[in-house]
Amino acid sequence: MTIPYVKQHAHDGIATIEFFHPDHNSLPGDLLASLANAITHAGENEEVKVVILKSGGDRTFCAGASFKELININDAATGKVFFSGFANVINAMRKCPKFIIGRVQGKTVGGGVGLASATDYCMATKFASIKLSELNVGIGPFVVGPAVERKLGLSGMSQIAMDANSFYEADWALQKGLFTRVFDTTDELDEEVQKFAEGLCQYNPEAMAEMKKTFWKGTEDWDQLLAERASISGRLVLSEFTKNTLQRFK
Repeated sequence: MTIPYVKQHAHDGIATIEFFHPDHNSLPGDLLASLANAITHAGENEEVKVVILKSGGDRTFCAGASFKELININDAATGKVFFSGFANVINAMRKCPKFIIGRVQGKTVGGGVGLASATDYCMATKFASIKLSELNVGIGPFVVGPAVERKLGLSGMSQIAMDANSFYEADWALQKGLFTRVFDTTDELDEEVQKFAEGLCQYNPEAMAEMKKTFWKGTEDWDQLLAERASISGRLVLSEFTKNTLQRFK
């Protein structure tokens, strides 16, 4: 596979949303917009009772922001627009009235940790180590931080945010509450994700929608909060430190 995509299909009440990019499933602005739209559409579809979020390929779940786009940001307004892409996806997940099950098959970095954290129930393989690498390039995980902190707690989030060079194993994420179950193989993961989604389809959709509101209570200000965080990242990406660091990835 070489062509990036976001695709969605629904069957028997389960909407599966899959994203892919040949660069380790990194997310440029157009894919982020398509992903937010797909999640919103699934939430509005009365035939859909539950959503599965996954990525293509066998190894990396998501490498986070597209470094190619980061390198080409030359003004704060453009930077805010780019980082708002992650804010829009997280807010779409937050507002979606359907439970979102995360299927994390491999390593996830930066914004990808934010996506996993914004799911309502996330399962992974033992290969799904996580890393918040933003501070290493001079930015900081500002946009995804609220979602990560909501799952890992302030202590867990600050630990991986400050230790920006280290991957934390899937078992660590399991103990902290990001992952609900960890499997040895992708086949086992897929089987359990499907089984769990089918089980949720047997429940009252209205009750699940009300439960989701309860789970996300206290995040009603995230439209404004994440926009403010996107502005911070959009400013920092223009710093001399970040520009020099990003040059190494050209």
